Amino acid sequence: MKILVLHGPNLNLFGRREPHIYGRTTLAEINERLAQLAAELKVELAILQSNHEGALVDFLHAHIDTAQGALVNPAGLTQHGVPLHDAIKAMPFPTIEVHMSNIAAREAWRAHSIISPAVKATIQGLGPISYLAALRALVQTVTEATA
Repeated sequence: MKILVLHGPNLNLFGRREPHIYGRTTLAEINERLAQLAAELKVELAILQSNHEGALVDFLHAHIDTAQGALVNPAGLTQHGVPLHDAIKAMPFPTIEVHMSNIAAREAWRAHSIISPAVKATIQGLGPISYLAALRALVQTVTEATA
């Protein structure tokens, strides 16, 4: 089973960017934790971080026939990423939206996600654990759907 992991704009700054909100865990550390869990769950990950929405859309398109699911942290595209929303909806596999912080508990403008209507579920507010919980949930969802 192949799972895509998409990290949106500025997430390469995890560990440095607003540590009072996102903590001190780096994106490399998150990816390493995901890789360890993926090995335990016997799934393959394809991971991309990009500060450009088109690169995220292209990544989804490139894996449309080979992936069974995706985790997406849209970051700053959460509120305005129409092309990303549309690409997620076009995928034949389930996607889970992930956020390190609880976007509903932050600035009012962050509370609305244009991505949420396109995904199977959203997991947020647990810091790096959000990613791990999302991967476990996605693998179980795909496994049950194909059983």
